[in-house]
Amino acid sequence: MKLSLIIRCFNEEKHIGRLLAGVMEQTVKNVEIIVVDSGSTDATVSIASNFPTKIITLRPQDFSFGHALNLGCEAATGDILLFASAHVYPVYNDWLELMLKPFEDEKVGLVYGKQRGCELNKYSEHQIFAKWFPEESTMNQLHPFCNNANCAIRRSLWSEQPYDETLTGLEDLDWAKKLQANGHRIAYQAGATIIHVHEEQWKNVFNRYRREAIALRLIQKHETFNFLTFLTLFWKNARHDWQQALHDGVFLREFFNILLFRYNQFWGTYRGYKQSYLMDNQVRERFYYPKGYVAKKDDEADNRRKIDYSQKHHT
Repeated sequence: MKLSLIIRCFNEEKHIGRLLAGVMEQTVKNVEIIVVDSGSTDATVSIASNFPTKIITLRPQDFSFGHALNLGCEAATGDILLFASAHVYPVYNDWLELMLKPFEDEKVGLVYGKQRGCELNKYSEHQIFAKWFPEESTMNQLHPFCNNANCAIRRSLWSEQPYDETLTGLEDLDWAKKLQANGHRIAYQAGATIIHVHEEQWKNVFNRYRREAIALRLIQKHETFNFLTFLTLFWKNARHDWQQALHDGVFLREFFNILLFRYNQFWGTYRGYKQSYLMDNQVRERFYYPKGYVAKKDDEADNRRKIDYSQKHHT
């Protein structure tokens, strides 16, 4: 199977070099790399040009998440299309190998991998990643959750069903829902880990969740998200994060950051839905409800697969 990697970016000079350096270290070689740039004004394109990439430019006023993906898919020649955000980077050198493996089952149409944060991510987002991306893999996920920051699909299925270019986000969830409706499987590969860097101001957190809620309103249409829901989810998740912070010994340091993150997350969601609609039970559970204490995994046994970025040039 030939693999094409599609990277959407806008002003990602701080991160895209590390991602591309990590791709060069993979056990899977001869990867077609397509960068879809939405009018970057920094050194993003210059950095990407130092690697074996094909760069496609998109006017900022023409951007939507689905449109940028479709442009990349159209330019790709691989049998498998793998999507990565420009501000992620792989932890291990077999990331691509593990993402490809589930496609040996012809019924699998989509594979997504684990995401974790770094020291720049908010504390509560680490809890979200632990909830969304567990330690156990599955080759036949029953609900349509996935995330295009670390996701692969069959090009043949994209040809039949391109991404919805009208959505303000969550084009991945929309596509996955349609995929399952057509009888194809979704696989989750826990070993295919990337670090997803979010260095956001509070207004960006609010806007991200508001935008995604607007999209969810169009994707799922059978439950309301009212003010009581906002209060309930805000309190449950903040309380869970405070308990986790106590467990981790960082309660005082993270108390107000947790409060602000969860407030902006759910107030943004409420504003986006505005008496509108939510997801089905399984996807809503994955998106919004907290899990138990997060155990810290010992990665010592995986050191042979880890990529050392300390000596790599990213610019």
